[in-house]
Amino acid sequence: MTRWTDVARTQAGETYAVSYARRFRELAEAGKEINGEALAVAAMVPAPARLLDAGCGTGRSTIALTAMGYDVTGVDVDASMLAMARAEAPDLDWRLDDLATFDLGERFDLVLLAGNIIPLLEAGTLDAVARRLAAHARGLVVCGFGLDAAHLPAGCPVTPLADYDVAMERAGLTIRERWSTWDGAPFDDGDGYVVTVHDR
Repeated sequence: MTRWTDVARTQAGETYAVSYARRFRELAEAGKEINGEALAVAAMVPAPARLLDAGCGTGRSTIALTAMGYDVTGVDVDASMLAMARAEAPDLDWRLDDLATFDLGERFDLVLLAGNIIPLLEAGTLDAVARRLAAHARGLVVCGFGLDAAHLPAGCPVTPLADYDVAMERAGLTIRERWSTWDGAPFDDGDGYVVTVHDR
């Protein structure tokens, strides 16, 4: 069991992957924008480009970016989440793997971590994950995550931004930009959310 599955099961039980996918589908049906991460990526790197959706979950960003003309691989450690992604888009490139150890044998123009991937990592794996992200990045690594309990799933511990910064620096990645939202609002740590853009 991973920290993610532990938190997800606490919130939604054994069918958490179905619940997660349904929540975003209902938001979309209600007219809410659910692809802010994909839109942010499109503003940084034009299509066609080779992208990695690291921690892709049920594939929301992978599917949206593919529809925008990108060549995207989605990787996630959770088989039940990937099953939802494959059911939604069976022809896309989905990989079951752990971000702390994965090796896809290539580099990508941009690596995306949408959602709260960083706080949901297993304890003690942040440095290893940062190294694997750097190993797969030809260009940018873009990541968004909550910085306080209000912006994280119930039961998910906070990962201090300073810890993330140090791990990325150790991995050879340099901070380029930092925002409080995926649409580029200036960063304010009081907002409780951060989007970081690192570069090789």
